[in-house]
Amino acid sequence: MQQRRRNAADIGIAINNNERLAIAESLNLIQADNLINNKDIVVITPNWVQFNDPKTGDIVGTESLREVIQFAKKNNPSRIVVATGSAGKSTLEIMKTVGYEKVIKEEQIEFVDLNHGPFTRIQLNHKVPNATNLNKLYEDMTFLISFSQLKIHEVATMSAGIKNIAMGWPPTEEHGHPKKNLGIHDDIHGFIRAMAEKIKIDLSIVSSNPAMVGTGPHGGVARHTGIVVSGTDPVAVDTIAAGFLGFKAEAIRYLWDLKNMNIGIGAVEEMNIQGIPIATAEKAFSMAVYGQEFSVYK
Repeated sequence: MQQRRRNAADIGIAINNNERLAIAESLNLIQADNLINNKDIVVITPNWVQFNDPKTGDIVGTESLREVIQFAKKNNPSRIVVATGSAGKSTLEIMKTVGYEKVIKEEQIEFVDLNHGPFTRIQLNHKVPNATNLNKLYEDMTFLISFSQLKIHEVATMSAGIKNIAMGWPPTEEHGHPKKNLGIHDDIHGFIRAMAEKIKIDLSIVSSNPAMVGTGPHGGVARHTGIVVSGTDPVAVDTIAAGFLGFKAEAIRYLWDLKNMNIGIGAVEEMNIQGIPIATAEKAFSMAVYGQEFSVYK
């Protein structure tokens, strides 16, 4: 695995009912502006799962995606590419129907559908599948941003920054709709861990404005908490996001494995957390979702 741009667990937690402002504040808290340079090929992978309104918490918001794109533009990288591959429906149809195409055209950046080639092949530290094709953008990109909503997931326990990349990059040309043909879902935790070993996430942005709770990744209930977590260590970001849902890293196997493999930081005392204290954020999340305060990390 290549080293991330900033090899530290710098985390920014912001609360604002305006998701764009919360994203901007969380990035400012970790001084993310200096992460990207003018030689970078920046790839933004947003969570576009299927046709749905972003208000459901199923997919990211169009104007929130614009905020992430405009952040990436600040230091004039050589290329900015929005790249993702929907598991359930046609990526291009989702892009047009929801309104992402309009944002991408107005911001004058590139788009790549990861469900299609040209491909390169990577080996995975995983039994089935033990390899996968990835779009050749994998070989070109120098800075990867994962942008996702926080969701309860019926088999992966949670869906946040790491799962967004692990399931968004494998192509449907090889794995089928909904990417189950070759066994990704037979051991989804092992597959997510194996993909996280191969694909470095330089910046992870996880929004819970809204989050999907109850069940998921599609049939749950949206709850607006106003909270966005951004960070330079995707394991750390997902660990904090898991805490909002009432889990420690030990409860989510791929997170626990990645922590123990030193792929990222899973202990909150080792993270550099800026902005809203983690216990305060957890209480705000639980109050918005359940009407009662609780926190995993005191």
